[in-house]
Amino acid sequence: MTKSELKVFLDEKVIQYNNPEFLETDPIQIPHLFTSKEDIEISAFLTATIAWGNRKSIINNSHKLMERMGQSPYDFVINHTDENLENLTGFVHRTFNDIDLTYFIQSLKNIYNNHNGLEGVFTTQQTKDSLQPTISEFKKIFFELPYEQRTTKHVSDPLKGSAAKRINMFLRWMVRDAATNVDFGIWKGIHPSKLSCPLDVHSGNVARKLGLLKRKQNDAKALAELDQNLRKLDPMDPVKYDFALFGLGVFEKF
Repeated sequence: MTKSELKVFLDEKVIQYNNPEFLETDPIQIPHLFTSKEDIEISAFLTATIAWGNRKSIINNSHKLMERMGQSPYDFVINHTDENLENLTGFVHRTFNDIDLTYFIQSLKNIYNNHNGLEGVFTTQQTKDSLQPTISEFKKIFFELPYEQRTTKHVSDPLKGSAAKRINMFLRWMVRDAATNVDFGIWKGIHPSKLSCPLDVHSGNVARKLGLLKRKQNDAKALAELDQNLRKLDPMDPVKYDFALFGLGVFEKF
């Protein structure tokens, strides 16, 4: 395909997948359970954090997590007691366990009390063209409380070579326009042009087949390459193509 043919093809796939039907099988359905900004942010961040592995398992465990937080994630984060934290005992999703979850809740409380919330951190720390350095700064703030070393692996750092798929997905949810009723568009201080595609095995393999990505590893260098090529197709909203790449890989076995 020529570049123009590729754009037409991918734009059609975006329309096919970027609609409310996408929610039925995607973890983004969890934050759609909520209406307040803070509940949406926190449920989205925690859901994105455990968004690896089997998608049904991700969704089921995210529902269980919301139940343990009394279906009020912001209230739980801000007002939890040590006794409330016992509700988290036994939670596990793959290698993310109750030790990690307890720290996440405590750190989120610190972020909302002292850093103007998740939106405040990412908006304040953003750079001109990319949010990848911003994610690295976010990790420093996230781990400014005493923590166990094992928990640090659950927040990626692009400046250490990670594609940071889960945080980039969370940022897509928060920043992209809500017109199609999939993403939320509740963070107005960050432009969608700065977003990066959540790069995983599905989107990476499809991107390689379409000539959008040559690097074999799904790492920060691959993400930068994919970013560059997607921004040629749509410099204002490059990450809309996440729907096309992911849909082609997962649903069409492209």
